[in-house]
Order: sequence, then structure tokens, then C-alpha cells
Amino acid sequence: MSNVCVLGAGAWGTALAKVLADKGNPTVLWAFEQDVAQSINETHENKRYFSGHTVPDSVRATTSLEGALQGAELVVIVVPTHAVREVMTKAKPFIPPQALLCSAAKGIENDTLMLMSQVLEDVLGADATPRLTYLSGPSFAKEVALGMPTAVVVAGRDDENTKAVQRAFATDKLRVYSSDDVIGVEIGGALKNVIAIAASAIDGLGFGHNSRAGMITRGLHEIGRLAMRMGGDPMTVAGLSGMGDLVLTCTGDLSRNRTVGVELGKGKKLPEILAALGAVAEGVKTAKSAYDLSVREKVEMPITHEVYKVLYEGKHPRQAVVDIMNRELRSER
Repeated sequence: MSNVCVLGAGAWGTALAKVLADKGNPTVLWAFEQDVAQSINETHENKRYFSGHTVPDSVRATTSLEGALQGAELVVIVVPTHAVREVMTKAKPFIPPQALLCSAAKGIENDTLMLMSQVLEDVLGADATPRLTYLSGPSFAKEVALGMPTAVVVAGRDDENTKAVQRAFATDKLRVYSSDDVIGVEIGGALKNVIAIAASAIDGLGFGHNSRAGMITRGLHEIGRLAMRMGGDPMTVAGLSGMGDLVLTCTGDLSRNRTVGVELGKGKKLPEILAALGAVAEGVKTAKSAYDLSVREKVEMPITHEVYKVLYEGKHPRQAVVDIMNRELRSER
């Protein structure tokens, strides 16, 4: 790749722009906020969302979608899940017809219950499907920006294009695997945020390692169950975008979803937690869409349902744990 456009200047978008720019690609970073673009261009630092990390000189920030997308050969989509449809609808007229696209957004659209692949295909049309890929896996933005060894996966339906995006991101610090299981990779990336809230509430409640391990393991089972129902491969859920991302998000203190869960377990209310967080925790919105999707698809997902009740019905996390533990006994498989 020579010309790259990254849509979304949050921490993850800025970190990915740094990775691509460090490989010698002229990179344009689209920001929604004028002060973010100005900070990057004038100080080479995203002071609002990613302070303390130098942005390479070869990254140019702008608030113009048309200007950002002009001549792009790779478009990386890193906006919050709830904004993907709106941003991509506005961006569509300016996307070069042969550009490859890579979504790093993880979640399920609330109103339609569409995965990001379905949203993007709906907005961009069927002709874009072979050019669409999806990046996921255990990857905190801060550690990627610092060059700490990280492994991720990129999925797509066209093998040649998927491997082109794989090569575009790969460095000696960022190992990128390829996959043809778009659904499995997306379900893992979306649902791990919901399970992380549950597993982290365990910590906030003061329970131990046994409790957290059980929650993570059974949460992974729920992710696999939904992935299979949606047409994904259960082996994908055992990989980087499933188990890998789940373990990271449930145990890493850099996770915003973990912060939400811990604070809920301590008894704080959701509005108070989100106000203090000052950033998007995708698991909060995804909990609702995952709950609705499980009902629609008739998939049993008790942990997801309890997270939904805690977030949206005011149920106490301790009671949610009690109810999960007292469910009817059954075979593990």
C-alpha cells in the first residue's frame, strides 16, 4: 500500500495509523473533532484520545472525508460501532472504486442487529464485498503503539484481498493471521466486550480467580454458540478474535469494558461510570444488541442476558451471579 486513509482518530485509529505510517505509507487520519486534527498536525500527538504517544510526521489529520479519502488504496474503518453506518454513508461517494477496506470496529448495530460486515455491505453495496476485510484480536492500542509483540487476525471473503490487507498491517511487532470466517471473527470481537463486563463485575464484587475463570470459560461457550448459529466456525472462536480477545478484555486493566464491569460490581451506577470513563465502552451498547440477537436467533446466552439486565434493568450484579449459579444443572457440552 502507498496511500492509506484511517477513518476514526480515537486511540485505536491513531495506533493503527502509526503502524501503517511507520511502514512508509503516506497516511491520512480522519478525525470527527477539529481539535483532534489540529493537535495531531501541530504537535504530532492526539492529546484528547491518545496522549503521550508520538504520531509520525507522515500522518496528516483532517476533518474532511473527501480530503481524507482522495487517492486512498486502503481505507481502515475505526469509528465506534454506532457511528459506522452514518460515517460510511457520508464517505461512500469519496471512496476510490478499487480501494481495499478494513473494518476494525467491533460490535452489533442496535436497531438492525446487523454485524459490521452486514452494515458495510448494506451501505456500500454488494460490489464492495470482495474488498471488505475485518481486523480483530487481542490488541490494546497503547501496547501496539509501543511496539509490544501483538497477534491479530484479518478476515475477508476474497483470499487475495485479505492477504493484501494482512501484508499491509504486518510488521516484526504486529503478527497478522488471515481467515475466511468473517462471521466468526466478528461475533468474537463483538461479544467479548459483553462477557468482559460480566467477568470484571466478578472482580468488583470481590470474588476470586475461580469465579472469573468460570465466567470467561462459559462466556466463550456463549460466543461460540451464537457464532455457530450465525454461520461461523467454532474453531475461530477458539482463536485470536475469540478466546484471545476475550482473555485480554477480561483481565487487562487498559480495557474500558473491564472498567465498567469492575465499577458495576463495586456498586456504582452506569451513568456515573460512563461519565468518569469519558470514552466509548462498546460492550454497553453491544449488550443490548447481543441480547436482542440471542432472542431473535433462539440462542441460549444466560451470561449475556444477565449483563443486559444489570445494564438496562437495574439488576444488582450480585443477584445476577446468584441467578447464573442456580440455573438448572446440565451437561457441559
